[in-house]
Amino acid sequence: MSTTPDLDALVPEWLPLPDLADRIGVGFSQARNLVRDRYVVGVRRGERAVFQVPAAFLVPAEDGGAEQVLPSLRGTVLVLADQGLPDEEIVEWLFAPNDALGSTPVEALRAGRKAEVRRAAQALG
Repeated sequence: MSTTPDLDALVPEWLPLPDLADRIGVGFSQARNLVRDRYVVGVRRGERAVFQVPAAFLVPAEDGGAEQVLPSLRGTVLVLADQGLPDEEIVEWLFAPNDALGSTPVEALRAGRKAEVRRAAQALG
């Protein structure tokens, strides 16, 4: 992986934490806790270095309410972090095309292919 990936080329939409909080229907401090507890991962972007997370980490709620964080994301983030990847490289890996998966890992997670994605993540080590 590159040390300075062009994440904007990989990630089509970003959410600053206040927008994340609004979209999932929680307060700002709860959104910060999601980052701290590794339910989502993001990077500082732009000239003001605002912390943002990819919008693709959100999925429609099963009950039709506010969006929710992709349930399989946290375990995958933890596997990647255990492999020694910093947050920027975790985001890059999740959004870069992966030949073994035939898609990007985040697309595979959204399609319910958690086990395949985690095997691919474990193979990095």
